[in-house]
Amino acid sequence: MTQRRTVFFVSDGTGITAQMLGHSLLTQFEGVEFNQVTLPFVDSAEKAEECLARIHAESINGNGPPVVFSTLVNQDVREVVRKAPALFVDFFETFIDPLEAGLGVKSSHTIGRSHSAMDKKEYQQRIEAINFAMAHDDGASHRELSQADVILIGVSRSGKTPTSLYLALQFGVKAANYPLIPEDFHRGKLPEALRLTKTKLYGLTIAPERLHEIRKERRPGSQYADLGNCRFEVDQAELLMRREGIRSINSTSKSIEEIATTILRELKISRQVY
Repeated sequence: MTQRRTVFFVSDGTGITAQMLGHSLLTQFEGVEFNQVTLPFVDSAEKAEECLARIHAESINGNGPPVVFSTLVNQDVREVVRKAPALFVDFFETFIDPLEAGLGVKSSHTIGRSHSAMDKKEYQQRIEAINFAMAHDDGASHRELSQADVILIGVSRSGKTPTSLYLALQFGVKAANYPLIPEDFHRGKLPEALRLTKTKLYGLTIAPERLHEIRKERRPGSQYADLGNCRFEVDQAELLMRREGIRSINSTSKSIEEIATTILRELKISRQVY
């Protein structure tokens, strides 16, 4: 029988940090089904009491004590939520206290520093990277391609767009993407627009069977989605990338996070934002 447990991510900010850290830990427990609830902006005693009541109500539903991942900064707010009948994992105390001791410096105890617009330069870099990715999606524009940190190439539906947007949003990297199409394969060379920026190219490939499944949902019964056509396009795209000496990664069984991190490492691109 599958064990079920409710998990609360509690924060006085957006809750993104609690979610990321907590989820990383929860993935290690395959035999448990987690119902995950985020409670953001718990930044007052009143909101803390509401949070406490919510966790308490969940604790009596028969699935065992909830798990609470907290990044609450305010000590008074933390103490209210700590009263909940739950397993309380306090990321703030776990990491801040040892850092203060090791650095010999007190932390600012400022709420929402990691996901706010307080650092205007870094925030603007992130927005510019997102706008760049959207403007240069699927070969929509050749303008300012030289400003790209990376240009992803590959057949249609190989994962170029989500990877470009993830690189922009998570790392502040300016990522363009450009589709390889049958005309490119017949010519046997890269589109002219890409030849001037060849050092920035990185290829995404995919198993033909998986590509067939993805395209079938988009355009069922079409030549575009035909398995034989998918095999042809993938084979030709991989041949072209090998001929041009372009590094690539197979996206079939890899997450966007893994793909993006591999690209940054192999092209030696520095992360722009945190």
